Order: sequence, then C-alpha cells, then structure tokens
Amino acid sequence: MTTLLPSTRPRLTREDALARLNAQRVRDGAPLYGAAGPEVAVLGLRGYYQDRSSDNRRGIYDDALVIIGPDHYSTYNGNVDPSVFRKGIARLANGTWLYKRGIHGLSRPKAQRYKAWVQAGEVLVFRDNIAASGRGYFGINIHRGGQAGTSSLGCQTLPVAQWTAFDSTLLDQLQRHGQKVVRYTLTG
Repeated sequence: MTTLLPSTRPRLTREDALARLNAQRVRDGAPLYGAAGPEVAVLGLRGYYQDRSSDNRRGIYDDALVIIGPDHYSTYNGNVDPSVFRKGIARLANGTWLYKRGIHGLSRPKAQRYKAWVQAGEVLVFRDNIAASGRGYFGINIHRGGQAGTSSLGCQTLPVAQWTAFDSTLLDQLQRHGQKVVRYTLTG
C-alpha cells in the first residue's frame, strides 16, 4: 500500500473483532468483553492492511479501529503508530488501556485544542532507539489525524473524514450505556 488512506474501511466481522479483542484481553489479564455486563469498547488492529510477512508501516492509515457495543458495531481506518521514526518517540504497546473524553493539544494555543479521547490510566510505551520502555501518562490520545499525514507523535489517529463519525458514535454509545471510560484494546 503506497497511499495514505486505503480505498475501503476495514471489512472485519464483529465475531472476528471480538475474538481478537478477547485474545488480547486474556494476554493482559483484563476482563473478557461483556463479562461484567453490557460494554462499549474500542479495538485497534495494528497493520490491518499489511501483508503479515512485512513490517507495519508508519505515516499511513494502515491500521483499523473498531467500536463495539451491545447494539453497535462500526469500523474505521486508523493509525496506531507514530508518523515517523525518531529517537525517543513513543509507540503504544499492545494491551488494554483506559480512555475518557478530554482535550487534545493542551500544550497548544487554545484555538488548536479540541475534544478527543485521552488516557484515563497509565499506558505502556516503547520508544524508538531506546532499550527501555515506560509506563505512565504520556498524552497518548485517540484523535483526528491530518489530511496529508497521520499527525501522530505516538497517538492513535483517524483520517479527518472519519474522525467526526468515530468521535460522535463513541460518545453516543458510552452515554447510552452509562460509561464514562472506554477500554481500548490494541493488538497486532
């Protein structure tokens, strides 16, 4: 794939998505989907569009993000890697992480900030060209990407044309089911 954005959204079935989500949750020791009752969750699939024999690429929307709810299922193109390789840049580790509604770009001028999905708990990251990984609050958000690039310094991003649908659907689903926090499960 040489283009920034695939021509189609991911064509993953709900059953396959739930199988992948629960397989990662088992590895994490996290509760299986729906074990505690109705749940809205987000699944991230690293390298969804890539040939499994090749490395996942950066700077393109070659990953998939999926919103799964008791009565909802939708797929989106996404990017779960930094846009570039650079010493020290963070890459979110596979796992199950907590996210909530918040503001992206707090270090930017107010006019450049917007509502997005921010860490609601610590995450584990690996850093380019640094042997150690780290766990903590790093501002690894889920937010709108760019038109000409994925606009990620380690965040999970969606194409501009799909961001509003993802954001409003996730917010609506969480409100319908009384959730303030969503489990985001990232797997490869």
